[in-house]
Amino acid sequence: MSTSKRVNSTDSVHAGEPRRNAFDAVSMPIVQTATYAFADTAEIQAYTSGTHENAERDEYGRYGNPTVRVVEKRVAALDCTGDALLLSSGMAALTTTLLALVRSGQHVILFRDCYRRTQEFVTSTLARFGVAHSLIDSCDLDALEGAIRPETRIVLTECPTNPHLSCVDLQRLVSICRSHRSVKTIVDSTLATPINCRPSEFGIDLVVHSATKYIAGHNDVLAGAVGGSEGLISLVRDLRGVVGSVCDPHAAFLVGRGLKTLGLRVERQNSSALALAEYLERHPRIDRVYYPGLESHPTYAIARSQMSGFGGVVSFVVRGGLTAAAQFVDRLKIARIGPSFGGVETLVEQPAVMSYYEMTTEERTAIEIEDGLVRLAVGVEDIGDIVADVEQALA
Repeated sequence: MSTSKRVNSTDSVHAGEPRRNAFDAVSMPIVQTATYAFADTAEIQAYTSGTHENAERDEYGRYGNPTVRVVEKRVAALDCTGDALLLSSGMAALTTTLLALVRSGQHVILFRDCYRRTQEFVTSTLARFGVAHSLIDSCDLDALEGAIRPETRIVLTECPTNPHLSCVDLQRLVSICRSHRSVKTIVDSTLATPINCRPSEFGIDLVVHSATKYIAGHNDVLAGAVGGSEGLISLVRDLRGVVGSVCDPHAAFLVGRGLKTLGLRVERQNSSALALAEYLERHPRIDRVYYPGLESHPTYAIARSQMSGFGGVVSFVVRGGLTAAAQFVDRLKIARIGPSFGGVETLVEQPAVMSYYEMTTEERTAIEIEDGLVRLAVGVEDIGDIVADVEQALA
């Protein structure tokens, strides 16, 4: 297992909050306002000149909010980054970050197993603005070395990836990119969470999360986060104020509430997912299991070296293809069919009929999305009940 420092659950509960909240509230208050008032012209002048006695006071909701700021500080503390931003969704966090860091004539490298909407943004949206790109195979760092150009500015990967849960060697990735001074690294660490891995400890420049998933943890809010050095985050913050990809204070409150139990939830999901993966690997109706905590996973050694837990998602191939997998999914009684993960409820999806429904079988096979592939995101229910549910659905 990784030797990186264990996340402090005390920080999950308290980081970013003052000792005493407004009105002596134990819970972080929701500052539900779009604009902020000034006492007089002198105070406005002090604010605009940067000499105001309260360096964190706000002017307008698109530029900042006290509730949002508390959660940003907590995320930065957990991810071990100098600063962090909260945004309106995971995609907003990623797209705003990329737009802040690249311009026409520059080049982005991403791995083929990145989230399809991420690929779409890089290959279609950024391309319209003159930003070139290269796609390389999952975890292929030899290909990465050959793909970097003088105009390359960003290398982007997920770790682990979705749905095959592959883990790239972060230390080697950083070493390659740092030999090219203009190249910055971005890791989408949604599946790992700060509990299982902190890419910043390996030298990754920016860490992105869909806070909708594990960080908030209850399938009831959309939000995203990005953490990194103060300098890089300031660039993203400035653009966030222009494009308006802000997180509203009520959503921020829900994210902050979820963060308080992040360690408890993820540790439970880690142990449950490992037990489920071990059970599935022995089952005669399962052709293959993808879980980085299994020795059979291609990136097991890397995952073990840089993660303190292997996550709550298990992907596996049901023998019999599209129909057999669909029958299995439909027979489940605890797991709900849904396209997300990371919440307290167990969710299941068949990528071939949900995330990749528009592709033919041949097109899906080319990117290793087998017709019988199922992704099961373990919640916090009793693992005995989850396994029993899977068992009866496979029977």
